[in-house]
Amino acid sequence: MKLVFAGLTGLVFGIGIALSGMMNPAKVLNFFDITGTWDPSLAFVMGGALVVTGIGYRAVWRRAQPLFGGTFQVPNATNIDPKLVGGSALFGIGWGIAGFCPGAAIPALGTGRWEVVLFIAAVVVGLALRRLMTRMTTAAVPQ
Repeated sequence: MKLVFAGLTGLVFGIGIALSGMMNPAKVLNFFDITGTWDPSLAFVMGGALVVTGIGYRAVWRRAQPLFGGTFQVPNATNIDPKLVGGSALFGIGWGIAGFCPGAAIPALGTGRWEVVLFIAAVVVGLALRRLMTRMTTAAVPQ
């Protein structure tokens, strides 16, 4: 059942991304073009997502445990470190250049466009490089 609900959640997310037009990188890039062809619709999509998320969190936190799992898995880190800031900046730069964020690019794979495949490949390479660099820096620091 856990996989079924995960799949349904992904399906609803993908449908929402498709209906909102966020699979179209031009629509996203127009949001960032405040001096040209600015399109505020991304702000409305994000605002709607925040409202739905807020309602969902209020409903979920009333439960003692998740429906399909032992305990809630909530990040507990509160520090703002260079890795967080750098990763956030890299994410924003990539989003601004490509017009895709990873969440919207996954459903956009269904369009068969080569730009989406290239973007996902770049994300995978970036994740692999980050793991490699983490291993290298961890191994180089004496314990």
